[in-house]
Parts: sequence; C-alpha cells; structure tokens
Amino acid sequence: MDIETELLYASRMMVAALIGGLIGWERERHASDAGIRTYMAISIGACAFSLISAHVGNDPTRIAAQVVTGIGFIGAGVIFQDKGGVAGLTTAATLWATAAVGMASAYGMYVLAIVTGGADFCNPRPSPPTRLEAA
Repeated sequence: MDIETELLYASRMMVAALIGGLIGWERERHASDAGIRTYMAISIGACAFSLISAHVGNDPTRIAAQVVTGIGFIGAGVIFQDKGGVAGLTTAATLWATAAVGMASAYGMYVLAIVTGGADFCNPRPSPPTRLEAA
C-alpha cells in the first residue's frame, strides 16, 4: 500500500476518533455509563473494520453488516430491566449510531459522519428509567 493511501486512511480514522470522542464527552457529561473512551473505541473500531474490508475484500458490505450486528450485540448488553423499569436504551442507541459515524468516515462520507455525529451529540439528555406497567 502506498503512503498516500495510508495517510488517507489515517485521516479517516482521526475524523472517526474525533467525532466519537465528542459524542462520548457529551454522554460522560450527563453521567452515562459509557464515556469518551467507549464511544471513541466504537467509532475507531467501526472505521478500522470498514477500512480493512474496503481495502482487502471484494465485498465491503459483508464486514459492514457484521459491524452493525456486533454493535447491536454490545447495545443489547447495555440495556437492562430493573424493578419494572428499562435503562440503557439511549446508551445502546448512541453506541449504534457512533458505529455508523466510524463507518461513514471510513468510506469517505465526511458530511454524513459529521451530521450523524452532530445529531448523536445533540441527543437530549437521558431521562430516568421508564416504568413498564402491566396491562
């Protein structure tokens, strides 16, 4: 691989890290369980897998689909039910959207990455756990 391609991939990784870190910083400010390091790692990981699949594979959509599935699995682990309430939905959703930021950055879709990250960043503050009522 030539140095120009390496620098292009590195710049895409930096965009993913920056946007993921900003989302994590906002979530950390509101005392979310997942913070800067988690969101940055999700964004960087999604970007790295997408870059690798685009560079070495014939079908980059296969890895992209697995990134979405894997982040969904992580998100499912964040959601829990406690005394009739559900918590972690916002964290799970923002982790999933942050993976999309990393993937968009990897494919050079910088405007999409910024818009997705901005929408994720401006997501309203988490509310208290929702009570589920029996019918």
